[in-house]
Amino acid sequence: MFEFSVIGGRTARDIIKRSRKQIVEEVRATYLAHEDGDSVNPNSYFLRFPEKPDSRIIALPAYLGGAYNVAGIKWISSFPGNIKNKVPRASAALLLNDYETGYPFACLEASQISAARTAASAVLAAEELTGRRTAARLTIVGAGIIARNILEFFQAQEWDVDDLVIHDRIPEYGQAFADYAGADLGYPARIEADLKTAVDGADLVVFATTAGEPYVLDPAAFAPGQIVLNISLRDIGPEIIAAAQNVLDDIGHCMTANTSPHLAEQKYGHREFIAGTLAQVIRGEVEVATDRPVIFSPFGLGVLDLAVGTHVYRTAQESGEAVEISDFFGETQRW
Repeated sequence: MFEFSVIGGRTARDIIKRSRKQIVEEVRATYLAHEDGDSVNPNSYFLRFPEKPDSRIIALPAYLGGAYNVAGIKWISSFPGNIKNKVPRASAALLLNDYETGYPFACLEASQISAARTAASAVLAAEELTGRRTAARLTIVGAGIIARNILEFFQAQEWDVDDLVIHDRIPEYGQAFADYAGADLGYPARIEADLKTAVDGADLVVFATTAGEPYVLDPAAFAPGQIVLNISLRDIGPEIIAAAQNVLDDIGHCMTANTSPHLAEQKYGHREFIAGTLAQVIRGEVEVATDRPVIFSPFGLGVLDLAVGTHVYRTAQESGEAVEISDFFGETQRW
């Protein structure tokens, strides 16, 4: 009961690197458990700052049952201003709690965990919505850490990509990502400065940016049958959302915080453009449309952090990579 472990970011990333396939399966199982109600996933709490309107720290509490039977909370910050100083935008910690006693038993550096669960969710959605692991053209919009993780998970899932296109508003970032994709992942990539050109003709488009409000506004931006992974949630205008088939990870959570689907609901006063959840697609309860674009918008559920965090914790325990703090609790008896 009184054991407490700390797992740093390098250890977490090493474990994630060698178990990406398993993490995709953990994410799949978690989506299904959540759909079945074997979880508690309250609304996220956003801490905002009057003098830093683009910055926030988010608390994501959750409980995940089944083989996990763990509670916890992720505390993740997003400070876009970090980027100009060449510092990652996001930083995070994850606290895991024992379900029987409520005692915390581990603290993990969680930016790696958060990026991994986001990437695994994206690649799982790509596989379920396309029914394959091939792309004639994969376009990635945004060249940051999340984009890198997503492409790493595509590679881990052994996707064949004929043409990888990178678009970023800062050319140096795009080029660095393209160089990494080719040299480290075996995906030769090309840079496209014009967003419309980058998206046109792609069978799979991934948005992984830091956009705070929609800038993709042309109703003809996406073609029928095109699969769009709206990972950054706020790039796409409500008119486009309303005309597409929309698949979410959790409808209640995603229809908040001025995400693209939430903006569409506010503008049109209904949710008829939502087809269902990714879990329903996995189970064959929602058929993927071919007569309009298909947009996947994952709000990012705390239960996914618990699943991936528990996997990292258990692996670190087994391999001896966790740092144990034997006297973390000052009192271990009531009297």
